[in-house]
Amino acid sequence: MPKEKIPITNREISWLYFNDRVLQEAADKSVPLIERLRFLAIFSSNLDEFYRVRVATLNRLSNLNTKAKELLGYNPKKILNQIKTIVVRQERKFDHLYEDDIVTELAQEKIFILNETQLNVSRGQFVKQYCQEQILSTLVPVMLQDDKPFPELRDRGIYLFVKLTQQKRKEKIRYSLIELPENLNRFLVLPETNELKFVILLDDIIRYCLDDIYSIFEYSRIEAYSIQLTRDAELDLDRNVSEKFIDALARSLQKRKKGKPMRLLYDSAMPLDMVTNLVSRLELNADGLIPGNRYHNFKDFIKFPNVGRKELEYERDSPLTVKGIEPHKSLLAQIAEKDFLINLPYQSFDYIVMFLRESAIDPKVVEINITLYRLAQNSKVVNALINAVRNGKTVNCFLELKARFDEQANIFWTNRLEEEGVRVNYGIPDYKVHSKICLVTRKEKGKLVHYANLATGNYNEKTAQLYCDHSLFTAHKGITHEARRFFHGLNKKEFYKDYEYLAVSPLESRSKLTAMIEREIDLAKKGENAYMILKMNSLSDEDIIEKLYEASNAGVKIQMIVRGMCCLVPGIAGHSENIEVISIVDKYLEHARVWIFGNKGDELIFLSSADMMTRNLDHRVEVGFPIFDPDVRKQIRDIINIQLKDNTKARVINHSKNNMYRKSSSKNQHRAQIEIYKYLKGK
Repeated sequence: MPKEKIPITNREISWLYFNDRVLQEAADKSVPLIERLRFLAIFSSNLDEFYRVRVATLNRLSNLNTKAKELLGYNPKKILNQIKTIVVRQERKFDHLYEDDIVTELAQEKIFILNETQLNVSRGQFVKQYCQEQILSTLVPVMLQDDKPFPELRDRGIYLFVKLTQQKRKEKIRYSLIELPENLNRFLVLPETNELKFVILLDDIIRYCLDDIYSIFEYSRIEAYSIQLTRDAELDLDRNVSEKFIDALARSLQKRKKGKPMRLLYDSAMPLDMVTNLVSRLELNADGLIPGNRYHNFKDFIKFPNVGRKELEYERDSPLTVKGIEPHKSLLAQIAEKDFLINLPYQSFDYIVMFLRESAIDPKVVEINITLYRLAQNSKVVNALINAVRNGKTVNCFLELKARFDEQANIFWTNRLEEEGVRVNYGIPDYKVHSKICLVTRKEKGKLVHYANLATGNYNEKTAQLYCDHSLFTAHKGITHEARRFFHGLNKKEFYKDYEYLAVSPLESRSKLTAMIEREIDLAKKGENAYMILKMNSLSDEDIIEKLYEASNAGVKIQMIVRGMCCLVPGIAGHSENIEVISIVDKYLEHARVWIFGNKGDELIFLSSADMMTRNLDHRVEVGFPIFDPDVRKQIRDIINIQLKDNTKARVINHSKNNMYRKSSSKNQHRAQIEIYKYLKGK
C-alpha cells in the first residue's frame, strides 16, 4: 500500500513567503523610515541570493526526465512558474512601497532622492564637477556591435543599457553598455538648501553626464536604463579535499562570475524595442525576464545615508553586561564555577573575545580548538587566535572554505592563519563544518581541564550585533569531554557516534531529535502531558515534519517559532491540529535554534547550530548541546516564553500563507525583541 502523502509546502515557495515578511517590515508604518528603506534592501539582497542558488538549482533539475521528477516529488518547471508569478507580484509591491510610500515620506522629512532630470543649475554643476573628478576616469563604456559577441555581464553588476539615436536624413541607432563602478559610494549627498536635504544615486549621476561620455557621437537623443544579470552561483568542485583544495576553490569562484544567466532584472520603463534588442543579444530564456524598478542592487540601500532626524532609524541599544560575570577577573575561573549564557545581540560579543584573549595569554592554557564558518572583515577572533600561537599555544582551527559567498574571505583568513602558525583544517569532503564550538584546554595541577563555548551563531562580531543567538560558556565535564572527542574526530576527518550529551551531525542529530519527539508521543499516548517548543531558522526535512505530524495526532502540543521557510503546514485536520507556528521578523534577525521537550515534567533543553533541514541533519557537521545550569535554563525558558507571547511582530504560519500578524484580544501589546532587552537589562 503506497505511503500517504503528507501536506508539505514546497521549500522555494515557503522561502518566498518568508521574504514577503521582510517586505511587510518595509510596509509597516511603525518602523522608522530609514529602516523601512533598509528592509527593502534586505528583501532585494535575499532575492538575489535566491536566484543565484535556488532558482539555479531548479533550472538544472527542470531537465530531468519524468521518472526522475516523480522521485523528486515535484515538477521543477511548475515550481519555476510559481516562483515567477510570486516574484513579479512582490516586485510590484516593492515598487509601490519605494516610489509611492517611502520616497513620499522622505520628502515630508525634507529628504529628497533626486534623479538626473530634477537637478537645478547649481546642483547640476556640483554633480558635473563630482563626475569629472571622481567618476569619468573609472568608466569603461562598451559600444555594442552586431558582428561582435555581446560582452560578458558580471554577476549582479549594475549596467546602464544606452541607446543613442541620430536623426539626420536617416535614423541611425547605436547601443552601448556602461558598468557602474563598484568601488564608488552609491549615494552622493548634495549641498543643503533651506534645510532641504538632497541625495542622488551614482546611476543618475552617470545619466546626467552621458553627454560628456558620448560627446564624440552626433546623437539627437540618448536613453539609458539600468539592468542587472543574476547568474548561477553554485560551485562545481572536485570532492577531494587535499592540499590543492584552495586552488580548486579559487578557480571555481572565478567560474561563478561566468555562471549561467538566471534572471535579467530590467527597468520596467525601458521601451519594448530596447528590451527586445537586449534579450536577443543575451539569448536569455523568457522566464528569466523580471521587470523591476529604476534602481537595481537595491541591497546598497542598507547604507543609505540618514541625513535627517535620528528618529528615522532604530535606536541602537547598548550591549548589556551578563549577570554574574565579574569584570577584571579571570573568565575561565568564573566558568569553572558555573555556566554562563550570552544572549546576542542584547549582550556583548566582547565576552567571547575576552574568553579567547584570556586563553591566548594564560600560561596554563596549552591548546585551543575552534570551528569557524563566517568571520567579520576585521576579525578580533582571528587576532586572538594568532596571539595565542605567538604565546606558544597549539591552535587548531577548522575553517569552512565552502561557506556560501564567504569562500573568498575564508581563503584569505586561511592564508593569514597559516602564515602565523595556526593549524588550519579545511574540513571534511562532502560535509560543511557548520558547528559553532570552541574548546580551551588548560593544565591544572598536572591534569588537563577543558572550558567550552558552544553557540547557535557564528564567531563573527559584526553579525553578533544584528543576529539573535545564544552562546554558552561551560566547564561541564561531560560536555567538554565530548567536545574534545568531537575535535579529535575532525582532526582525523572521522565522525564518531554514541555521544551521551551532544547531538552531532551527520551521524546522530537526526536520531536523537527523533528519539526526543517519540518520547513525547509515548507520553501523550499514555494520557500524560506531552509538549515541545521548537525554535529554528528553517524547517524543511520531510521525515522530521512527518514525525511532528505523528506527534500532533498523538495529542502532543507543539509550539514552533520558525523565522524562515517552514514546509510544515499547521492546522490541517488529521495531521497538524495541535501544531502552532509563528515567525518573528523585527529589527534583529532571529537566528537561534532551541529545542524544548516536556519529558514528563523534567524538561530537556537543547541549543543547536542545526536547523531542521536535511542538509543540516545529514550532510553538515553540526553540534547540539544540552543546558543543565538552572539559571541558564530559566533564562532560555523566559526568553522563549516572551517570544511565544509576541503579538506585534509575530506572523502566523498557516495553510493560507498570508503572513497575517498575530493579534491578541488582550489590549496588552507584546513585542518580543523589546521585552527581551528589558528582561535582560533587569538582570
